[in-house]
Amino acid sequence: MAHLEVLQPSLDESPLTPLPAVSGGLASRLGTVALLAVLALGLGYVVVNVAADLRGMGTASALPFVLLGVALLIALGFEFVNGFHDTANAVATVIYTHSLPAHAAVVLSGLCNFAGVLLSTGAVAYGIVSLLPVELILRVGSEAGFAMVFALLISAVLWNLGTWALGLPSSSSHTLIGSIIGVGLMNQLMAAPGAAASGVDWGQALKIIQTLLISPIVGFVCAAGLLMLMRGLIKDKALFQAPKGRKPPPAWIRALLVLTCSGVSFAHGSNDGQKGMGLIMLILIGTMPAAYGLNRGITAADTAAYVATFDRASDVLGRHAQRVPADPRAVVEDYVRSGTMTSATLGGLHELTASIADQLRFSGALSGVAQGQMRNDMYLSAEALRRLQKQGFPLLDDDDRAVMKELLGRYDHATRYIPTWVKVGVAIALGLGTMVGWKRTVVTVGEKIGKEHLTYGQGASAQLVAMGTIGAADVFGLPVSTTHVLSSGVAGTMAANGSGLQWSTVRNMATAWVLTLPASIVLAGGLFWLFRHLF
Repeated sequence: MAHLEVLQPSLDESPLTPLPAVSGGLASRLGTVALLAVLALGLGYVVVNVAADLRGMGTASALPFVLLGVALLIALGFEFVNGFHDTANAVATVIYTHSLPAHAAVVLSGLCNFAGVLLSTGAVAYGIVSLLPVELILRVGSEAGFAMVFALLISAVLWNLGTWALGLPSSSSHTLIGSIIGVGLMNQLMAAPGAAASGVDWGQALKIIQTLLISPIVGFVCAAGLLMLMRGLIKDKALFQAPKGRKPPPAWIRALLVLTCSGVSFAHGSNDGQKGMGLIMLILIGTMPAAYGLNRGITAADTAAYVATFDRASDVLGRHAQRVPADPRAVVEDYVRSGTMTSATLGGLHELTASIADQLRFSGALSGVAQGQMRNDMYLSAEALRRLQKQGFPLLDDDDRAVMKELLGRYDHATRYIPTWVKVGVAIALGLGTMVGWKRTVVTVGEKIGKEHLTYGQGASAQLVAMGTIGAADVFGLPVSTTHVLSSGVAGTMAANGSGLQWSTVRNMATAWVLTLPASIVLAGGLFWLFRHLF
């Protein structure tokens, strides 16, 4: 494999212990069989649920089903490649400290990723979706909507595959955010003269970009500080030694490293897995709005509570509305796009809310309404309420604000949901990606960041910081890069330990880090332009 030798000239030339061979022991084989069995069961669960959801969804054309299948394959492919990059970082320290055989570490990481995805909240998923142009989200089933989805997916997969082929720990989060920015910018550039077109929600985008930029610094500094703190508090010197040959570490150190590896993998699944979930929900809503437009978990028994909330909110908005516009939906959409409140904004929101309440009251349940249009009205109203909330709900008193927050909660429950089978599908893709493509990234993290072998304390420090950072970001609904946090944490421990850094690797990682955003912006923008002319 000549291309691998270019990236890793010779492990014999490395001052570090080469990557341990994959264990072929009985325990490893049983672990692999167990993981494959879980993945097979998960895949069967996905297929059965998709078939049940689409049963009775007769259409005049097979095109929606074809688009659904292709888009889902690409979206799951994105998560599969994500497993190459980010999950591989979680197993690097336990492999290079000989805490677990490589095969067992990969299986453990895959299972923890699976659990993290299944238990995720969805906050990160819809935080990323909200960056997209509002008119494309509202028309995700149109030609422009499909162009957006395919441009995002293909650009992210291409960049991730390219950096993986070079063995560089690049960030799937950076790639996806850059792709979203590229689509938003191109959407504005392609708008007809005088036409209103939204681009990127720069306030939210800058917040996410700041998180992505700061998290590696947090990883470097905190991992270095934690290692020095551990040196001062823990008297067992074995923690700060490098592995001797293939000998595993003492039991308590081994348990610590395995625990932190599991924690990083779980946190990665909970955070990174949601990026694919958000894209998959866009695909489902765009291709099959009658099946996936609104949360199927809301039953007829819940209808009375929903209608009561909508009626209270409609009364509040009606009291404060200055004028009722002729086209309420257009007024609210313009407010969401521009953020500029006019005398017609609250009147438009009042009319939309009252219309939703009337439709639901008449049908008796969400299943009885035109889900595609109802979802768009709910989504648009929710985004307008979010804008008003950021502006402090002007003109409203505390009681009225409480009603608006209750209304926003109802909207989010109806529109910001993720079916369990979507989580299972993403978990399968991440787990398989980890098993297939883990080695290249692990080699970079384990052998090519520092000049000396990773010690047990360094591995534990880097993983503890990564686990805490990713977990905190998940709580706040912000995407972070497992790759950057963990690899920068390893670099921080190397610096704190005086081990020295291999600057060629650091320079290559920094180059990939700097180039990912602009490259994915250009790639996604170009693909969106191409698909808009093809579709």
